[in-house]
Amino acid sequence: MPHTNLLELLRRAGGTADAGFDIGETALFLAALDIPDADLAYYRDHLHTVAADLRLAARGVKNLRDRLRALRDVLYRFHGYAGDRKTYDDPQNANLMQVIDRRKGLPVALGVLVIHCARSRDWPVSGVNFPGHFLLRFAFEGESVLVDPFEKLQRWDMDDLTASLARISGGKPRPQAEHIHSVADREVLLRLQNNIKTRALSSGDKDRAIDVLESMRLIAPGQFELIEELTMLEIDDDRVSAATGRLEAYLEADLSDREPAEALLHRIRNMLN
Repeated sequence: MPHTNLLELLRRAGGTADAGFDIGETALFLAALDIPDADLAYYRDHLHTVAADLRLAARGVKNLRDRLRALRDVLYRFHGYAGDRKTYDDPQNANLMQVIDRRKGLPVALGVLVIHCARSRDWPVSGVNFPGHFLLRFAFEGESVLVDPFEKLQRWDMDDLTASLARISGGKPRPQAEHIHSVADREVLLRLQNNIKTRALSSGDKDRAIDVLESMRLIAPGQFELIEELTMLEIDDDRVSAATGRLEAYLEADLSDREPAEALLHRIRNMLN
């Protein structure tokens, strides 16, 4: 699919309300930006296939444990998905098309597939933006559990959360409410893209990081934090006119809070004087 068409599809996704946001389809559009000759229909068919397989596996499901078992059987056993432990930092692990090809990926990429499948059955599920490790929350008839898409939907309890936080920050911090709050599907894909952006910056590839931030801004056009990071990267890369032009265009929109963008534009203009 032509690059310009993909950008337009991502813009449309960005203008879609959370309730109508298609996480699987949008993840494929993001992936296709990096694989220009990819056969989008092939990957769409795969998403349809795993959803159809879950429909069959879900027969007789009565409770939350049954739902998780059905998802585990379809994605991890039958289709062979797994977390990539050996080459965790491989950028392919964050590209849904390549995850489908290789049947392995990052927690958040596998989480996208789980969410897509579960939503095909109207099962309540959401991403959980836990620091350092993406989780999923499933709920059914008053019961709610956190599971790990990297470990075949293994359940996490408070001890698991505490141990994971300790590995990240040292010490023994107690998990707080903000560590386990659910996020919208759009935020899940922003975390997916953020993995790619972070690796690009780590390798010194600012152009790549800017491109990834552009894709993130398309699906979340109202998030000023993305505009701010993109602007600062462009300034650091001597793209001042592009940065100011972006901010000026952003300020032309009907914004509820203009002050942060106006302050940033003022700072940039002062830098030029």
